[in-house]
Amino acid sequence: MNEDSRDFLFKYALQNAVMHSNVPKAGAVLGALMGKHPELRPHVREYSALLNEILAEIGAMTPDERRVRLESLAPEMLEKKEKHKRDTGLRPLENVGDKGVVMRFAPNPSGPLHLGHARAAYLNDYYIRQYGGKYILRIEDTDPKRVSEENYQLVLSDVKWLGIEVSDIIYQSERMDIYYDYCEQLIAMGGAYLCTCDAEIFRDLKNTKQACPCRNHTVPENLSLWKDMLAGKFEEGQITVRVKTDIEHPDPAMREFSIFRIVADTPHPRCHARVYPLMNFSVAVDDHLLGMTHVIRGKDHIANTRRQKYIYDYFGWEQPTYFHYGRMSIEDIVLSTSAMKAGIASGEFTGWDDIHLGTLRAIARRGFSPEAVRNAMIDIGIGQTDINFSWDNLFAANKAIVDPIASRYFFVPTPVLCHISGATEHIAHPLVNPNDEAQGTRSLRFTGAVYLPGDELEDGKMLRLKDLFNVRVTETPDGFSLEYCGDSLDAARTEHARIVQWLPREQALRCMLHTPEGTIEGLCEPVVTRELNAVVQFERVGFARIDEVSETGVSAYFAHK
Repeated sequence: MNEDSRDFLFKYALQNAVMHSNVPKAGAVLGALMGKHPELRPHVREYSALLNEILAEIGAMTPDERRVRLESLAPEMLEKKEKHKRDTGLRPLENVGDKGVVMRFAPNPSGPLHLGHARAAYLNDYYIRQYGGKYILRIEDTDPKRVSEENYQLVLSDVKWLGIEVSDIIYQSERMDIYYDYCEQLIAMGGAYLCTCDAEIFRDLKNTKQACPCRNHTVPENLSLWKDMLAGKFEEGQITVRVKTDIEHPDPAMREFSIFRIVADTPHPRCHARVYPLMNFSVAVDDHLLGMTHVIRGKDHIANTRRQKYIYDYFGWEQPTYFHYGRMSIEDIVLSTSAMKAGIASGEFTGWDDIHLGTLRAIARRGFSPEAVRNAMIDIGIGQTDINFSWDNLFAANKAIVDPIASRYFFVPTPVLCHISGATEHIAHPLVNPNDEAQGTRSLRFTGAVYLPGDELEDGKMLRLKDLFNVRVTETPDGFSLEYCGDSLDAARTEHARIVQWLPREQALRCMLHTPEGTIEGLCEPVVTRELNAVVQFERVGFARIDEVSETGVSAYFAHK
């Protein structure tokens, strides 16, 4: 094979690696190449023999190095080709009026928001942006056992981070008189009754499709009991308000469900009450009074939608249009609020933003942008099929946002101080961002000793110190000896030398890189201290958010490669 043929094959393999953001398999490259150039099929054996060597050389480069190399060899091969992507927009809504839609995001202030909340928030926000109208943030805080004052601010802060465009904020705890009034109306029209039966006795009656004796109370009797309930003449668990439904309904969940109960032993941080509405009543009343046109929620609420229809029918209201999306399972992360609280209390987690949690605070701390979370959630859609959340999709969505703007720096994990013989003083000038040369370069001065990753040191191997020169590693009884062996990048490619990050002894700052799998101790460039709260790329390691900086070190949180 002549040099021209090798260059052609190298460029083609390099283009493939740049386009697909990884090093392809030899078979995939050959298959695509022969499909485009069938005249080369007689040379398939010799191409195959050489391709593994070429791919190993390409594999030693970073993605940025591959792009720069291809641009220098064949800039015309970097031209972007149109990709026919599937439409990631959501299905159109039915029953949209001239004034757009009215929709709501309705979290409970039992803790901060997590990725599951983000799905509901962004799906609703998508349609508000598409059709116009109102987006109501409704804080559903009528269960004092799940509410604490600090959580209100947690929720509002998380909503602000999400960037959704909220028209109004409604607190259900401020609407208790409204719920009392509509409950009294429902009782007066014979649609609800007061039940004093023991809970287990009522459950047995319901499951056997028998009417509760309290169902026979007259309207005046029920109204009297309701007033006594509000006046504090009953204790917790002694009385409840039930909706009259079909006691022979095939679904037991539809039979005579409760809509008000007493909570006497847990004070509410924002209202003085003992009688609280249950979700199906307060949600139905609010969705109507606030003019909801469409409701998007999980399919675990399908039964609640059916329950709420009884309330709508009694009052003669028109129900909103509903969409119920499937369950989204998220692996390798904690989402349960109770489990989070227990873990924080025990010291297992450091707080709501511990990176082992699925809270938006933890996601933000790792360097994910709200735009990336939005894109990932919209891509999932509102189908009823249960799905497993793909971290890879979120990684890709975030990389598309941070890769063009993130500054690049060297990070040396498990560093080993190495003295290099035979080299004169050098100054390396790596680009701050290969995507934007206008951002300039950094300066790293070599004066004889550098820190290298310990796991890259192997007897007899050549290493290419990125943007510097080549060294040969020799293992000695005292450790490793390194010798300068030229500046030639071609020589490094010939030996398939690994390209490694490095730091001068004089320009190395302690850096703790926290990952979900554990903390990596290493060193980084001192200029990283200027990037507090920013996402940077530690070359050949991945993207990370700089969380804390000081004169003695940096603390960063790993996001993804």
